[in-house]
Amino acid sequence: MLTPIAGKSVIVTGGSKGIGRGIAELFASKGAKVTIASRSSEAAGTACSAILAAGGTARHVPTDVSEWNDVNDLVKNTIQTYGGVDVLCANAGVFPQTKIVDMEPDDWDHVLSTNLKSSFLCVKACIPAFEAAGSGRVILTSSITGPVTGFPGWSHYGASKSGQLGFLKTAAMELSKYNTTINAVMPGNIYTEGLDGLGEEYLDTMASSIPMKRLGDVADIANAALFFASDEAGYITGQQLIVDGGQILPESLEAIDEI
Repeated sequence: MLTPIAGKSVIVTGGSKGIGRGIAELFASKGAKVTIASRSSEAAGTACSAILAAGGTARHVPTDVSEWNDVNDLVKNTIQTYGGVDVLCANAGVFPQTKIVDMEPDDWDHVLSTNLKSSFLCVKACIPAFEAAGSGRVILTSSITGPVTGFPGWSHYGASKSGQLGFLKTAAMELSKYNTTINAVMPGNIYTEGLDGLGEEYLDTMASSIPMKRLGDVADIANAALFFASDEAGYITGQQLIVDGGQILPESLEAIDEI
């Protein structure tokens, strides 16, 4: 059993839906005081209402995570409200599917700013809180797409997720000064509302190519994040954990047929 995180202040960026909402709900269910950072006030309000109805503590701070002033205000607001920041879950991300031939430079910049630049901004903004507390935890939501695999249309997404892991290595060394760890969870195909537009055939095909024969659930990622946020993970930093049901293991679809 992990050391309780009850009473700890946790920021979850992109926490209004999908994996971020799953992380926010799990941490809140364990007694953490959750701040959801999101541009979508409606979705964030729904997420906060669900957490409150379940007996948890959560609030929403409208934030564009690609903008320094917004991120800095988010952290200062959280410190004023909850007394500090103990855990940062830098989860915000977008994944529009556009092939390189059709991609505009602004499309590239938008994805890199939202997914990668935001990780840097959020970590930088939280350093004073970690220094004041004498400890901290950072969990990045990366992906297998980019660092391990590729898929047509997601070159910008893959670059952003690979970039997070590059940032992670040096950040781990620099954050150690503040007794703070930083690690990354690398999801495979996780079922969220964001995948609905890809169609049932795509979802079924992806599930059939995974040894566990299913897409992951947001709780699978949230549980990994909870471990990295725990006292028990206090000597783990600069690492990444793939959570994909074995998706990257088969050499071919024929290997799946042999299971």
